[in-house]
Amino acid sequence: MKAITQAPIEAQGHQPLMAFSLEKIQFLDTDGNWLCERPSFASDQWLVQAYKHMVLNRVFDSKAIALQRTGQMGTYPSSLGQEAFGTAIGMALQKDDVFVPYYRDHGAHLLRGHKMSDLLLYWGGDERGSASGPQQDFPICVPIATQITHAAGAAAALKIKGQDQIALVTIGDGGTSKGDFFESLNVAGAWQLPLVVVVNNNQYAISVPREIQCGAPTLAQKAIGAGIHGVQVDGNDVVAVYQAILEARQRAHLHKGATLIEAMTYRLGDHTTADDASRYRSNEEVKQAWLNEPIKRLQTALHQLNLWSAEQEQAWQQQCGEQVDQAVQTYLNIKPDSAESMFDYLYQDWPEVMNEQLDLLADKLARQQHK
Repeated sequence: MKAITQAPIEAQGHQPLMAFSLEKIQFLDTDGNWLCERPSFASDQWLVQAYKHMVLNRVFDSKAIALQRTGQMGTYPSSLGQEAFGTAIGMALQKDDVFVPYYRDHGAHLLRGHKMSDLLLYWGGDERGSASGPQQDFPICVPIATQITHAAGAAAALKIKGQDQIALVTIGDGGTSKGDFFESLNVAGAWQLPLVVVVNNNQYAISVPREIQCGAPTLAQKAIGAGIHGVQVDGNDVVAVYQAILEARQRAHLHKGATLIEAMTYRLGDHTTADDASRYRSNEEVKQAWLNEPIKRLQTALHQLNLWSAEQEQAWQQQCGEQVDQAVQTYLNIKPDSAESMFDYLYQDWPEVMNEQLDLLADKLARQQHK
């Protein structure tokens, strides 16, 4: 049978319409060497502060996993290997900004004033753990991508009121495939909102690798279709992530609209403590990723600048351990809330029909006490 061939498509009449480009921000390479001049904000003190927060984040994270494994806490999403991401966000946010987090932002929460014991309480299944931190910040969002619609609304409110703050929202790479993400970017571009969207591209949407979930070579380029600025940063470089947020803030203050920041990281641990990442990725892949992890990279840079020593490291690790252990004891000593509290804050005006449910609950509790 003769093969059917197709004539090439004629290019006549084609004219260039528009060209786009994306920038990548990186200051430190994987060995802790400076690729370009240090930005002015990255003073010796700033670098040490960033490093100390990243280490504290990791110690807290390790303890939280241990609590879950021993049945003292619920399912928990580790931030192992993503400490630069949360630390940079927490340091870059100003007091009056609106932070709209997803579920892997422990490092940023600690810098926003959340108590460790409250974070443990939240992941222990108690909503009272959402009480600490700035009042304008949104609570931890576990559903995928719904928080970005809330952030767009908050940014719209800031613009309507003529306020200088930004709304910063975080999202995982998997969340960028949801309709909520595209709809929010669209409105941010159409309304020129003071919104900063920071994508934690840790390479896996649970078990789905990045290259399968999206055909585009970068997630940052999704900003182009929305008419907003997009940039990719080395998410294991705390200086780069901070710089990207500074630039996004300046762009918002100049009324140039929203920014999408794709931070390239790697999830060294499981998606959550209910996951087993060894089922869908190789040990060799994880081993290679450990060579690029953020804490060792910054530690090397500090050593080269004579800003950190083995003695300082040992002392700080001990302080972090003591601080986390104290928070754990506080968490474990918190008494469970009453069963009746499930009805609190459900209604502005209490409907009389709910009294029947309260009575049924009281009867059930009374029977249990007499068993």
